[in-house]
This record gives sequence, structure tokens and C-alpha cells, in this order.
Amino acid sequence: MEAGLRSYGRAGAPVQSRRVFLGGAAALATGLGLRPAWAARRLKLLCLGDSLTAGYLLPAGQGFAPALERALRGRGLDVETIDAGVSGDTATAGLERLDWALGEGADAAIVELGANDMFRGLDPALTEKALDAILTRLKERNVRPILAGMRASPALGADFVARFDAIYPALAAKHGVPLYPFFLEGVAGDPALNLKDGIHPTRAGVEKIVAGVLPLVEKTLREIAG
Repeated sequence: MEAGLRSYGRAGAPVQSRRVFLGGAAALATGLGLRPAWAARRLKLLCLGDSLTAGYLLPAGQGFAPALERALRGRGLDVETIDAGVSGDTATAGLERLDWALGEGADAAIVELGANDMFRGLDPALTEKALDAILTRLKERNVRPILAGMRASPALGADFVARFDAIYPALAAKHGVPLYPFFLEGVAGDPALNLKDGIHPTRAGVEKIVAGVLPLVEKTLREIAG
């Protein structure tokens, strides 16, 4: 496109006229709510997760993915989030549907999985293997991963907690990807920010999660946008 414009400037209309034309067209498109064909493309952010991503029992549009999209747009980023949160999913289930969730692709992906593995007492080695495969596949498809960590309940015992909690920093270091250490930071254990089950965030809880993860996600997307 740029080469074509330069050629047109040499062979036809003066450069100044071309700039006036493009500027006027952009202003018209903006006024009509349209995107000019030469405008920067919209970024796509996959949110791959379980019920914490899906917005369990929350009204439509109040879950993590749409709330994050609104926050990012409020920071001036043209982003579309892909809500791939499925209640009850383990890390292995997330891996099995990853290609379907990606569809034609994305620029970045937040991986929020492992809580159900923990609650079911699954071997942390299985969780780590699945998350490792997810991060590998995302990178193979040129999707920038952001890993959201989870923490094990102390009720599962010190050995399990140590093995489970170590998964996320180890994988982030192995793959060289950004890590948000605990997805429920500032929300877990607060009755005012959780539903009656004490596990799933309320709308206010979701907003708290979004506020926490926003700087890391914004930084990643701006790096991609250049």
C-alpha cells in the first residue's frame, strides 16, 4: 500500500494533495464510525480460561473478556477480545479446544487455567504438561501468550501447594512469557468481591481483576502494535 502511494505521488497528484485527500477521508470515516482501509488493524486478544474468565453467573457482557476489552479501549487501544472461557475446564480441556478457540488466529492470548485441576486434586505434573503445550502451540502460531497464575488451597497440603504454585513461574521462565502471578489477586477471600460460593468473582470482583492485569496486557499489546 505504501509503495503504491509513493508511486502515485511521483506520477500523479502532488504529495501535498495526497495528504489532504487522506486526511479528509480519514476524518469522514471517523465521523461515520468507519475504519479507513489504511488504518492500523484491530488487535485480537484471546482469553482462554475457565469459569473465572467466562463470568460465571454474571449477566452477559460483565465477564472478564468484555470487561477487559472495555478497559483496553478506554486506554486508546483498538482491541477485540475473544471470550474463550468455559466453566469447568481443566488445563487439558483448554488445550484440546485451543485450535478451535483461536480460529483464524489472534495477536495475543491470556491463558487462565488450572483452578479446576487444583480443586479436583489432579497431579500438578498433568496441569504443567497441558499448560506447557498451550504456550508452545500459541508461540508456534505467532500468538503472544500472557500466563495468568493460580494458587493452590492450603487445605490440599504443603507438598501439593508447593508443586502446584511452582508451575506458573517455571513455565513463564521456560517460555519467556509475561506472568501475572495470581489471577485472583485482591479478590480471593473477599466476600464483597465474590459470589456466595466464595470462589467466583462478582461484577465488582471482575473489575478488580481487570484493573490488576490491565498494565501487563496493555504493555504486551502496545509492543505488538509497535
